[in-house]
Amino acid sequence: MTTPYQQQPPHPQAPGPQLGMYTSPIALRRATFTDALASEWTKIRSVRSTMWTLGVLIVLLLGLGLLAGFLVRASDPDMGTTSVLVLGFYGVLLGQICVITLGVLTIASEYGTGMIRTTLTACPSRSRILAAKSVVFFLLAFVIVTAMTAVVAVVQTALVSNAPTPSAGEWLRATVGVGLYVAMIGLLSLAVGALIRHSAGSITIMIGVVLLPLVLALFMFTESLSGVRDFLMEYSIPSQLAAFYGATVSDSGPSGWEPLWIITGITAVALGGAFLSLNSRDV
Repeated sequence: MTTPYQQQPPHPQAPGPQLGMYTSPIALRRATFTDALASEWTKIRSVRSTMWTLGVLIVLLLGLGLLAGFLVRASDPDMGTTSVLVLGFYGVLLGQICVITLGVLTIASEYGTGMIRTTLTACPSRSRILAAKSVVFFLLAFVIVTAMTAVVAVVQTALVSNAPTPSAGEWLRATVGVGLYVAMIGLLSLAVGALIRHSAGSITIMIGVVLLPLVLALFMFTESLSGVRDFLMEYSIPSQLAAFYGATVSDSGPSGWEPLWIITGITAVALGGAFLSLNSRDV
C-alpha cells in the first residue's frame, strides 16, 4: 500500500535579510572623471615597464647632461655667446625615446593584454578613459622631464663658469619649455598608440617621425631638392627641440616658443583621431 503524499511545511527562514536581497555595504555612486584619473594613476605606477622606462629616462637626462658639463669644463673651450644650457640638449634628444615608448605603452599595451575590455567595462565612457590617460601621462612626463632638465641646467651653469649667464627667458625655455615639448611628443605617441593598437608598430612609427625627416634631409644633395631639404631640416623634431636652447639651424625656422605651438596643434589633431577611433571601433 502506497503512503499518500503529504505536503511538507515550509522551512523557517533564518533571521536577517531575505535571499536575493543582498545589500552591499559600499555606498553606490556614479563614477566621475576623478575616479578615472585615480584608476589610470594606479595602473601607470603599478606596471613594471613604467618604472624601467622612467628610470632609463632619468639616467639619460642626468647622465648625458652632467657628462657634457664635465667634458666642457675639462676642455675649457671659449663658449663665446653660446649659452651653457645648450649642453642639456644631448640627454633630452635621447631621453625623448623613453617618453615616446611610455606614451605608446600607456594605451597600446592594454589592447595587447586584453585589459582594455576590463577598463571599458568599468568605465564605458571612452572619451573619459582617453582624457584620463592623457592627463595622467602628460603630467607625469612633464614633471619628470622639467625637474631633471632643471637639475642638469643648474649643475652645468656651476661647472662651466666661462659661458655667458643665461637670461630668465632662456632658463624658462630650457626647462619648462623642454618639459612641455617632450611631454607633448609623448602625448602624440599615446594618440598613435590608440590609433594603431599595437605597441611595436606604434613605437616604430613615432621613432620614424622623430628621426626620418632629419635623416632624409642629410641625403638630399641636389639643388632641386634644396627647398624640401631646408623644410625638413628646420621643422624636424630634433631641430625644433634645439630651438628651445637657441640653437636653430637657420634664421627662417621656428624659434622661441613656436615649436611648442606646432607640436600642440599636431597632437590635438592626433588625439581627435584617436577619440573618433575609440568610439567607432570595437575592442
